[in-house]
Amino acid sequence: SALAEAAEAGPPSFAAAAFRVFDLSLGQMLWSRRTIFLALVVSAPVILGVIIRVLTSAGIGGSVRLGGGPIVSGPSVFGLFIWLLFLRFIIPVLGVFYGISLVADEVEDKTITYLFTRPISRGAIVIGKYLAYLAATVLVVLPAVIVLFFLLVPTGGGSLAAGFPVLLKDLVLLGVGLAVYGALFAWVGAQFKYPLITGLVFAFGWEQGI
Repeated sequence: SALAEAAEAGPPSFAAAAFRVFDLSLGQMLWSRRTIFLALVVSAPVILGVIIRVLTSAGIGGSVRLGGGPIVSGPSVFGLFIWLLFLRFIIPVLGVFYGISLVADEVEDKTITYLFTRPISRGAIVIGKYLAYLAATVLVVLPAVIVLFFLLVPTGGGSLAAGFPVLLKDLVLLGVGLAVYGALFAWVGAQFKYPLITGLVFAFGWEQGI
């Protein structure tokens, strides 16, 4: 029978087990309330970019002025969006709310017991869930950044071709940020009694002050 064959085959390899957890967790993440929250957070800079593009296309200034200072070109505005909105706010927020939930939610809901009863290692469970987090956040964040690039960079005389290498660098930087924050806060979720409070204090207290 199939059960006898599975028993004879033994437990799956580390990679196969991690992939199974990844496949299951990715589907859950993409259809969760957290993903709706993620989409809303990421859409805010895109909406701002649309407003700026509409205003400049309507002839209300060919560029943007910040605080009455010198004219800022489209590439500079895009850089500000990346630094102030994505790197300083959105990426830490996603790291906190997604990373902490990878382990903490399973512990709180007492569903992690069911995972541990499977013939797979705990390391495979953590890696699979972490890769699912990374895939879900990258699939939402990076396309939004690309859309924002095409909206903002042409304003104020900016060149898409000249800004493309900067876009690639920003995408890599954001991907690394998602990976690092996710790993950090997954560890926080597994180690601390009140992981959400600890994560928020770290992301928006200590880290913002350095």
